[in-house]
Amino acid sequence: MERSTIDLWVGIFVVGGIAALMALAMKVGNLTSTNIGSTYTVSAYFENIGGLKPRAPVKSAGVVVGRVSDIAFDDEKKEALVTMNVDTKYHFDRDTNASILTSGLLGEQYIGLEAGGDTEMLKNGDKIKLTQGAVVLEKLISQFLYSKASEGNDKKEDTK
Repeated sequence: MERSTIDLWVGIFVVGGIAALMALAMKVGNLTSTNIGSTYTVSAYFENIGGLKPRAPVKSAGVVVGRVSDIAFDDEKKEALVTMNVDTKYHFDRDTNASILTSGLLGEQYIGLEAGGDTEMLKNGDKIKLTQGAVVLEKLISQFLYSKASEGNDKKEDTK
């Protein structure tokens, strides 16, 4: 009888662990939240979107105000066109700034909206004109190393 009780508790523990892993996978994959309210669509062009994915959050002041619905490459502009669904209860000025930012230990990327000062608001189908692409760590490191290397070359030339 003791053996079957231990087996039962081990089984319950294993099922609980699998359920916790599934919940974590859903959370990391942005599959747990749904947009219940109605939305309007806005889009923006970015030079580099980094690891941004569809269903990534769109945040303003840390609050999720929408989700990325589609990402496409514009062959004429040679830029990524990101389409976002923003909840209709949130209104943003036409001169709103959209940036691709990173949060968390896993490096989840999201779009951050910073409101401007225009009196007209974005409407369904509008494009956000002020954008800032994702910061690519490799690019920053190479720029830093290049600047340090050029400083070293300048010092050598000064001593000659």
